[in-house]
Amino acid sequence: MSLARPQNVKEHLLEQIAKVEAAKRLGNPRAAAALRKAVPAFKRGDFKAAALSAAEAAEADAKSSSAFHLLALSLDNLGERHKAFEMYERALALDPTDADLYLNIGTAATELHLYDGAEKAFRAYIELRPDCPKGYNNLGGCLRDKGDTDGAIEVLRNAIYRIPGSSELWIMLGTVTGELSEFETAQTFYREALRLDPKSARAWHNLAYTINHTGPLDEALRCYDRALELCTNEADRIEMVHARGLCKVALGQLEEGWLEYEQRHNPRFGQSHLFAAHAERWEGEDLTGKTLLLIGEQGLGDEIMFAGMIPDMLEKVGSAGRLMVASDYRLVPLLQRSFPGVKFGLEAHIKHNAKNIRIAPWAKGEFKPDYYAPLGQPLPQIRKRIEEFPRQAFLKPDPARIDFWRARLSALGPGPYVGICWRSMLLTTQRRKFFSPLEVWQDPLTLPGVKIINLQYGDCAADLAFARDKMGATITNFEDLDLKNNLDDNAALCAALDLVVAAPTAAAALAAGTGTETWFLTAGRVWPQLGTETYPWYAKTRVLTPQAFGDWPALMQTLTAELRNFATH
Repeated sequence: MSLARPQNVKEHLLEQIAKVEAAKRLGNPRAAAALRKAVPAFKRGDFKAAALSAAEAAEADAKSSSAFHLLALSLDNLGERHKAFEMYERALALDPTDADLYLNIGTAATELHLYDGAEKAFRAYIELRPDCPKGYNNLGGCLRDKGDTDGAIEVLRNAIYRIPGSSELWIMLGTVTGELSEFETAQTFYREALRLDPKSARAWHNLAYTINHTGPLDEALRCYDRALELCTNEADRIEMVHARGLCKVALGQLEEGWLEYEQRHNPRFGQSHLFAAHAERWEGEDLTGKTLLLIGEQGLGDEIMFAGMIPDMLEKVGSAGRLMVASDYRLVPLLQRSFPGVKFGLEAHIKHNAKNIRIAPWAKGEFKPDYYAPLGQPLPQIRKRIEEFPRQAFLKPDPARIDFWRARLSALGPGPYVGICWRSMLLTTQRRKFFSPLEVWQDPLTLPGVKIINLQYGDCAADLAFARDKMGATITNFEDLDLKNNLDDNAALCAALDLVVAAPTAAAALAAGTGTETWFLTAGRVWPQLGTETYPWYAKTRVLTPQAFGDWPALMQTLTAELRNFATH
């Protein structure tokens, strides 16, 4: 991802600490003594000690804005975002003229996805410090996250006219335009940021990110390397290592790439999920005769994709051991049939300080594991080379239900029967560019002799009506099948189809996992291709990609020709 996150005084500590130092002159001796301990603890990164001392200062002097401010900063660094937010508000009530507080409270609100509150805080900061780029940078990022890209661009452009020498404003402008798939423009902005500050690690990283979409990947990798050479911010470094790992994986450099991809489990990684289990985490120890608990991670499509490694892990525990998997409840019946030697149960999600925590509440007592691991963690051990991907079907739908769906399909008339899914259910500003709009599908959907079957899960009634009324397309939608929740029967339908054409979603993963030929439609090359022209995770796949990123009309021309060829052979 692009690195242009909201900035706060965690990145400009000297300015803030100097302010807190001045607070030592408080008339309250106990508060002053506590702050004298809190400030150096904060400087050396001992945020727990800083929080305890700042809390003592706040207790001794309930009117000390600086004490509450430093307490909030310390809690924020400890990941206690909700508590930090409360302390920022306490500090702000005591000193509403403190510009840094508005910046920090806006940052905390952004991390908690409270974008309206964040926007108000950043605008207040700008009023107090109109010549500081941080306020405009943060406001632009907040508007982008709200989906108001036009507003973000206007704010940033006006700010650049006012402060043209600010590298960080050019970086954020590049980030916003990149979200609109305007990658060449974004690269121009990042290169301007680098002209102003050649040692900007964020600019090098973001330049790498845009090149990652357009190619060449080896150039993107060089930019990631340069970013890491320059990076001094630990949180940024974690994001950069993760991004470089995926770039290496996309180039087919699996052994190195998987190790860096493990940063997704670092608690300080922005999109990390935490895991809780009554066991130690598996770090490659011998599993012979042991009980291992694998816990699903990331999205539903990733859970399906990583499930192809379950037979390998079953072999590692051996006949004397036991393998257990906590998965999305919708997958449990299908996975249990597919891997009868494994104990499956549901994974539960809880949230703490804006972080998702995944647990297996049933994995205790007689099911207590010796080790646990996220479902994708075995990748560095068992998928170091493309040759280690078995490329076979691993999901086994109910045979009776496959027969049932074949009969339903036959009733539609002669095939081929082609399932389609055009988008994810989660279409944020950042994700939208990876999925084609339905409007461009008219030619493939109206191709004579092809029966189109809906696999788009979620509420898509308006889309189906549009395809029927505006495009003249007939898309058969089996209304008695809940494509989102009944994944076991969904998989049976996929197995009965001749072909599935889909965006890289859970629908595509489900179909490919059953062994049905699956064509992935991507905006550009994606890392799960592992440097190949297919998805090696599955038995029979193709990847159709336009020459220019996101050129959906051109891709639909290719798809129409390929479908016509498929239908006549």
